[in-house]
Amino acid sequence: MSTLIARTTSRSIVRDANSPGDTGPVEEGPLDADSSIRGDVSTEPGSVHVISGIDHIRIILAGEIDADLAGDLQDATTAVERSGLPVEVDTHHVTFMDSSGVAFLARLATRSSYRVRLLNVPPTVRFLLEVTRIGELLDVAEDSADRSRTGPPDDVA
Repeated sequence: MSTLIARTTSRSIVRDANSPGDTGPVEEGPLDADSSIRGDVSTEPGSVHVISGIDHIRIILAGEIDADLAGDLQDATTAVERSGLPVEVDTHHVTFMDSSGVAFLARLATRSSYRVRLLNVPPTVRFLLEVTRIGELLDVAEDSADRSRTGPPDDVA
């Protein structure tokens, strides 16, 4: 199955072939466990990229994750809720995160049917996860090579 990627100036939303609506220029390509987002993942102001695969969703956060991205973060949360798939969040390119980003991670953790997995967590984000204790709700991968899937959270059965 190939995946369609719709590009906008502030974010990329991946839609499958059944997604409604015209979303602008489209790039086609598969998503697998080792794939990375095609195109530039900017470390400028901030961006949210949602990549929907067959068996999981990957969200790539880049740059400054703050209140300016509230709408994009909400759209990403909605995409996860609608999909019912496991989610991975790659934070490698995050340079700053305020309470909006922390709240986003908490929302994902509480609304996803699966335990949310964080990949490539930089020290600034790791610090916030520890201080807020949100990290206790998430699986924080020590290495991006660790791609094993997680099941439903312990309290969901």
